[in-house]
Amino acid sequence: MSTLHEISEVGVTPKPSLLPAFGMLALTAFFGLLAVYGAPEDGYAIGVWPVALASSTLLVSRRPTTPVVLALVMAIAFLTIWTGRPPEVALGLAAGITAETWVVWRILTGGVRRRPELYTNTDLARYIVASTAGALVVVVATLVTSLATGWGDAWLLALAVGTPSLGSQLSVTPFFCRLRPHRGLAGTVERLAQWILIVTVTPVVFMLDDSPAMVFLLVPLLAWGAMRSGAYEAIAQLFTVLGIAIALTTRHHGPFAQVDARYDLPVDVQGVLLAAFIIASALVVVPFVLSVGEQLENARQTAAERDKVQRIVNGIKGVAIIGTDELGRVTLFNPGAERLLGYTADEVDGLPTRIFHDADGVAEKAAELGIPDDFTTVAGALIGYGPTDMKFVRKDGQVRNHSMSLNRVVDDRGATIGYVSTSEDITERVEAEGRLVEALETERQAVERLREVDQVKDAFVSSVSHELRTPITSILGYLEMLQDGEYGELESAQLAAVRRVASNSSRLLSLIDDLLTLSRLQEGGLGTADRLVDLRKVVAAACAVVAPSLEKRELVLEVDLPDEPVPFLGDRDMLERVVINLVGNAVKFTPEEGRVDVRLRVGSETVDVEVADTGIGIPSHEQDRLFSRFFRSSLAQERAIPGSGLGLSIAHAIVEQHGGSMSVESEPGAGTTFRVRLPILVPA
Repeated sequence: MSTLHEISEVGVTPKPSLLPAFGMLALTAFFGLLAVYGAPEDGYAIGVWPVALASSTLLVSRRPTTPVVLALVMAIAFLTIWTGRPPEVALGLAAGITAETWVVWRILTGGVRRRPELYTNTDLARYIVASTAGALVVVVATLVTSLATGWGDAWLLALAVGTPSLGSQLSVTPFFCRLRPHRGLAGTVERLAQWILIVTVTPVVFMLDDSPAMVFLLVPLLAWGAMRSGAYEAIAQLFTVLGIAIALTTRHHGPFAQVDARYDLPVDVQGVLLAAFIIASALVVVPFVLSVGEQLENARQTAAERDKVQRIVNGIKGVAIIGTDELGRVTLFNPGAERLLGYTADEVDGLPTRIFHDADGVAEKAAELGIPDDFTTVAGALIGYGPTDMKFVRKDGQVRNHSMSLNRVVDDRGATIGYVSTSEDITERVEAEGRLVEALETERQAVERLREVDQVKDAFVSSVSHELRTPITSILGYLEMLQDGEYGELESAQLAAVRRVASNSSRLLSLIDDLLTLSRLQEGGLGTADRLVDLRKVVAAACAVVAPSLEKRELVLEVDLPDEPVPFLGDRDMLERVVINLVGNAVKFTPEEGRVDVRLRVGSETVDVEVADTGIGIPSHEQDRLFSRFFRSSLAQERAIPGSGLGLSIAHAIVEQHGGSMSVESEPGAGTTFRVRLPILVPA
């Protein structure tokens, strides 16, 4: 059979019962009759102690509806007060009690039929405001009723009715609110002592007619119970004291019963004084109960957070976490610290943290920070400094490098209560970084030596090229004289040999020119002489230079030039050399019956020179290296096509120096297209 708790957990709303509401109303009627009959016979006041039970009816039940409950409260109040009093008076006071019931419930719950919480200071303030507002409603209703009917002294009657109403709300209402269900701090013996004192001292105090000051003995007793017992037990102790006090005072015993005769005061003062005692007792017990409950809840949450943090700290094995008090003595040493430093937590508990650092490590850090060589000074400088390298000494004497952060721990007032450091062993990383630095330095020195060698090589190539150019030029001159017959007619075999020597000498001279040009590029540029040139003439002249090599080849060379001049500011010889190189390569790498197309295109922002052939092509994975010095395509090497691998790199450098770019599109066996893109000359 399911319990109510189980039903609510699965989301089924239980049918509200009428028993709580009718039970509370029955208790209200019963105690109302007792209060009326217990009121002083010679006074005008009525007993309104059970009024809090009427308010609590709305707090503990959801049925019947609020208007029905208020109507029943009105009826019960009217019937109990009507006994021995004019009906109009009973009606006015009953209306006031009903209004008070609604006001207290409305303020406490916001108009929702539920048990309000009484946990925090905000809840405590709401409870006091609700009780006070309810009492004021009764006071106003009493004043209006008294003034309208002429029954009793209006102000005395209002005081005699309002104070018991306030005392009733303050003392009874908390029991029907949700209090923190803490068990209290007192043990069984202490709680038993509290109850024995309450049930013995309270009757004694309220049996003494001539000692009103004795009632103050009950206040510390109630405070003791509120601070040490559970929440509902403390409220029950308050009920017990108040029940005994009301019962004995009603039976004309105690310090309040004879106050009217002793001091010649109205008899209603008895109820006012008793109500004042009840108000004072409630305002002592209830705040203490809330304060203790809140402190215990905070302590529970703090303990839970502490346990959570402790589990996290203990679970971190790769980081040393060391906590200290404000004097730097170890209070926390997690398993990570035990593993990294070799100590156990018991071994270092209460010891200063300077045992983890040697003098050399402290001096090294002091020198780095530029502060005196003192452990306390260095530690103070590192607080809040952020991650920094620090040497730690293990239990076995081994010095390890740690990346450490040191921070201050403060309380809620900002006072320092300790320090905490977190560190990670980075010895291997530091050693690896040191080896990397050494390797980088070695590599830097090697690169520097290679640069020196490269410079020596470039200087040697430049020097040798200059030295070779003059004799080769002289050789070519003598060969030309031999071919012209200046030294006599040569036989056909001799003439063929001379021509082969002249051809190879020309190739060698071209290579020397390329080397000299490359040397000039490496020394800071070609030193071009920029003049206004017509690119049409540059392309045409370059093609004319290459044209003789086509006489014995079955190749088609097509040149497509625009009709209008294409002005450009640059070095004519260098630009012509670029086109010669591209067209010459196209002719050289295109088999017989192939085709070479040279086009000059003028765009909106650039001028393009395209040289396309149907030659052997260039593999895609080699195209990125095509403009590097001395690079030759694998296909060219396989076919033993001669070349130095310098022409394209020189052409590329010339184009870039003129502010342009060079690109290539090629596929093996499908030909190659080189595109030179130069910025168009904008008229001034």
